[in-house]
Amino acid sequence: STIVFVVFSGKCMLVLCHIQVVWGLDEVKILNPPEEALPDHLLQVLYSCDEPATVQLDCVVSFETGTISTFLLRQWNCVPGVNKIRTVKLNLPDWLVYQPDGIVPDSQWVLSCILRASVRHTGYDDTEKSVRAQHVANLKPKPYLSRRVKQHQLCIAWGTQMLQLTKQFIQKQCALEQETLHLLSSIYASTGESFGITKTLNPHRNEVLEYLRVKAISFPWYDRLHCQEALCGVFHHINSQNSYITPAILLTKSGHLHIQMNGESQESSAFLSSFKVPLNVWCNLIVMVCTITLCALLLYNMLYRFRFIIMFDDTEGYFVIGGGKYIPGVKGYFGPVIYHRNQIVSDIMVLLVILYLLNTCSYIQLNCSLCSSLIISFFFSLSLFYQVIYSLISYLFFKSFFSIYSHMFKCMMQAWLLGLLGAQKGDRLALLHLGHLHRLGLHGQPKDHDLAYAYYANIAQQTTIDRHNPSPQQTTVEAIFVNDEKMLNIQTNENHHIFQWLKHQARRGATEAEQAIARMLFWGQQGVTPNILKAVRHYERGAVQWEDPVSMYDYGIVLLQGHGVEKNIPKAVTFLKKAMDKGHVPAINALAWYYEHFEKDYKQAIQLWEQADLLMCPEAAFNLGVIYSQGLYPGKPANQYIAYKYYLKSAERGNIRGGILIADIWTTGMPGFVNRHPSDAVLWVKWAAEHNGYLGSILHKALDAYLKNDVFTSLLYYMMAAEAGYAVAQFNVAYLCEQNSVNCMWRYYNITIQKQLQTCALTIPDLISKSVFAPAFIRMGDLFYERHGNRQKNLFSAAQMYTLAALRNNPQGWYNLGVLGEEGYKLPLSILIKLGISELYLADKELDSEDADSFFPCSLALFSVYVQTFQKHYSMVRWSTPPSPLYTAS
Repeated sequence: STIVFVVFSGKCMLVLCHIQVVWGLDEVKILNPPEEALPDHLLQVLYSCDEPATVQLDCVVSFETGTISTFLLRQWNCVPGVNKIRTVKLNLPDWLVYQPDGIVPDSQWVLSCILRASVRHTGYDDTEKSVRAQHVANLKPKPYLSRRVKQHQLCIAWGTQMLQLTKQFIQKQCALEQETLHLLSSIYASTGESFGITKTLNPHRNEVLEYLRVKAISFPWYDRLHCQEALCGVFHHINSQNSYITPAILLTKSGHLHIQMNGESQESSAFLSSFKVPLNVWCNLIVMVCTITLCALLLYNMLYRFRFIIMFDDTEGYFVIGGGKYIPGVKGYFGPVIYHRNQIVSDIMVLLVILYLLNTCSYIQLNCSLCSSLIISFFFSLSLFYQVIYSLISYLFFKSFFSIYSHMFKCMMQAWLLGLLGAQKGDRLALLHLGHLHRLGLHGQPKDHDLAYAYYANIAQQTTIDRHNPSPQQTTVEAIFVNDEKMLNIQTNENHHIFQWLKHQARRGATEAEQAIARMLFWGQQGVTPNILKAVRHYERGAVQWEDPVSMYDYGIVLLQGHGVEKNIPKAVTFLKKAMDKGHVPAINALAWYYEHFEKDYKQAIQLWEQADLLMCPEAAFNLGVIYSQGLYPGKPANQYIAYKYYLKSAERGNIRGGILIADIWTTGMPGFVNRHPSDAVLWVKWAAEHNGYLGSILHKALDAYLKNDVFTSLLYYMMAAEAGYAVAQFNVAYLCEQNSVNCMWRYYNITIQKQLQTCALTIPDLISKSVFAPAFIRMGDLFYERHGNRQKNLFSAAQMYTLAALRNNPQGWYNLGVLGEEGYKLPLSILIKLGISELYLADKELDSEDADSFFPCSLALFSVYVQTFQKHYSMVRWSTPPSPLYTAS
């Protein structure tokens, strides 16, 4: 109560006033929170305040990606006084309570949901509000597929309705993620050089998996020989700055593992394993990377704790299995390599025991069938040195019990195992064969471009070395089809009349004949057996006696390198300068190489290389790329991207080393400049590898046998080259098989056309025009058209093959398509669209070909079409014209 005195005009009046004051408290409480996140729930909130304030209702959502978001639901004013209860409709976000339907958006994975009511007072600046009281209630998020479907109170757009009928909405399915990756899908035979398997990983598309990534790496490993260098690569990780990052697992000379990790602050630490890697036995290496701990298991347990938090980002840079750009590999066998990004499966631990038993003879004998024991005995009969095969076959047959290799034919597996043996020893055909298998995924082997690249890169590098060391065992690879009479007629030898006629012309001063004889003898071309000493004598006569610039250049090169003659650099430079003065472009490049290599005059060398590059010299572009890559250009720093552009230019002009370096860049990428293109990189190294002189020698023997009518020997050699992936040999095998077996034709014609169908649109120079493969499409179409054995007639596939031939300007393809139409088969619209014509104009297109042999049959076919067209139009006129009035003679 309060007493108030009021004075009026000098009089005192007593007034009694009774005022009741109620002091409020800052308080808020959610009275009836729902258990789950539900829509349109009527929520009651008890609140009070001691001065004017705001009551705020929020929804705090945490996602499994680690992010937290706050959503304002309701807000109202609070007047000081007694407690009040307010009922509000709980309007949670639609994506939290409903399934996505095209209108309701999709959401991230929700970990928790909290309702928060708070009393907030305005600060002095009327902007910030301090929380005086709050109350929270947990809501259980509804599972993704358990949420209700929202009944929209509006008209849904037609496009949204159509979207709701698609498979993505009707059948909910998570996107395929790379959680468990096979970094190496098969066994890799490592020669111990710098050719390994390069892999890059992409971030998870799902943010939850990306946030929760855990790392574990496991792969079997057979070490034949400890490292012969200071360190050899087993499994390492390279970042965009070309530095080692977590993890780097290397092998020392002593046989210990060198394991290196990086921390968050860029610090590095490494340690040596307490055990040695055993030789000539299969081991399974398991590496698990934790926050500050690394576990390495190799039939031994080893736990190492670092002083810092390990930093591991598997999307940074690239991984290398075996040897790489900066370190040689281990001689032995790797794989398969499995990488677990999100969880470490318990099977890895069990596999240690399995691998231990796997190397026990008694265990193998209990599980081997009669067939497998015979194969083991067969491989043991080769040599005791190849004891690797015992463990290798045992391992593969054990894995086959788990249906990994059960789909492979036993003979295919034997060939594959022998291929592994040869490839590990560096055999060129074995490397080509395994690269071919994994590029296309043949014979039950997985399709793996990175693994194929490792094999092709090895033989490609050997090819560059072999070409600088010519020998009688090497022959130029020539793309000669055994059905090409023109090419067969120019094949010769030293006793052949063509060769003798060329010698006669050369003695009379015909420089082109002199060049041809020297080229045949030096490189073993056109069926001539290589003879470098004789070739040099022809180079010398053409250069000295006839002063031919081409011979001057060739003679200068052999003098410069000492092939078939004593090395004489001053004399070589003299002939190269004379050839350059006569305008021979390769001589300009050779002189530039001399100034760079011997005189160290980079300015003069670069000037000559740039001059030759303008004249489209492939070697000049390659050498300029090397100059930019190594920073040897005067006044300019090293620039890898400019070097890359010169390499690409040289490769597109036909330089083999340029193609190899382009493939090397495309397999790892150049951050910020060049993306990774593993499938295209394989094509470049395959192209380079198929220039190998030892492959040329196989092709030379095959062709020589064919010319001597020894079809069996020819088929044998061509099959060797065909199984190495050489397309011309595949065609020739199919051609030779055509007389004996339909299955043989089916296989090799089919493989021949696969190269044309699968080759990317690259500017790789090729020895063979695409049009010469058209007969393969014709023959495959004939096989589909005709019924053979259990194979049914397939007109659609036949039409597809004929279309592919027609698109390569082959008149037979157009003719066969016309015959199909004449027989009543209606060509599909897709084929007509590809051809860009209607059915009645097929025969007309045949006459557009430049092939003279096709003119007469195609003319008859065109005449037949014209007759059919006339009959069709005449019939339409006859039935559509009204009858004329009859007239009688007067």
